[in-house]
Amino acid sequence: MINSVVSIIIPCYNDSQYIEQSVQSALNQTYPKTEIIIVDDGSNAETKAVLKKLQPNITKLITQENQGQSTARNVGIKAANGDFILVLDSDDYFEASFCEEAVNILQSSVEVKIVTSQLRRFTDSKTIDIFVPSGGDIATFVIKNGATGSAMFRKSDALSVNCYDETMRKGFEDWEFYIRLLSHGGITEVIPKPYLNYRVRANSTTTRANKVKAELLKYIYTKNRVVFLQHIDTYVSNLFNEIEKEEKQKNKIFKSIDYQLGTFILKPIRVIKSFFK
Repeated sequence: MINSVVSIIIPCYNDSQYIEQSVQSALNQTYPKTEIIIVDDGSNAETKAVLKKLQPNITKLITQENQGQSTARNVGIKAANGDFILVLDSDDYFEASFCEEAVNILQSSVEVKIVTSQLRRFTDSKTIDIFVPSGGDIATFVIKNGATGSAMFRKSDALSVNCYDETMRKGFEDWEFYIRLLSHGGITEVIPKPYLNYRVRANSTTTRANKVKAELLKYIYTKNRVVFLQHIDTYVSNLFNEIEKEEKQKNKIFKSIDYQLGTFILKPIRVIKSFFK
């Protein structure tokens, strides 16, 4: 049933090299009722020139001072006319069938709140691997992010939880948003096909986020404390499983021939060094 409009929101910050491919993937969607909204989040002159060239082919170009990805996404969501929102990062792109399959899933079940897909991770030169998100309900999401950052959801659901947290400018904002989106029920469904092409870059948002992971996790846990307490048994069980895995890995390393040989070789050196302390 093709009644609903899909609003494809593409936040862009200094992505002149890749934004055209991202926009083209939105234009190529087989689902016939789409609008494309680009939010220029304070890009440089080079990127603005590319966006100006793309403007006749899209529905709306919104320009703002740099305020971060969460704010750019929220601006796009609030300007959208569609019932369904697809957030797409400006250096990634979707295969043409994603919107059509995702809309069918959302229209078929009110229980589904988020639709994502398998993800092809690639660099400019090669495919790295196919990543499969877990999907699932809130019990999964208090442990890890079970969806990709580029995913489809209902505009009404996003507005009901105040969209993305605009204070989160260092990463993981999509995971935190999904936690709130699923906290009152519903599931994430993963289309078992690699429809999303995710570009791996040395200085990507994900790479930067992992450098301050502890800080971001603390913020997410504190902000959503009630949700985590509701699922504390699941969370603690997973925590102990991860600790057991780490201990097994450590024991495996300690028992390895290379480790024992290294210890044997270095022991005399340590003894000699101790005489000169």
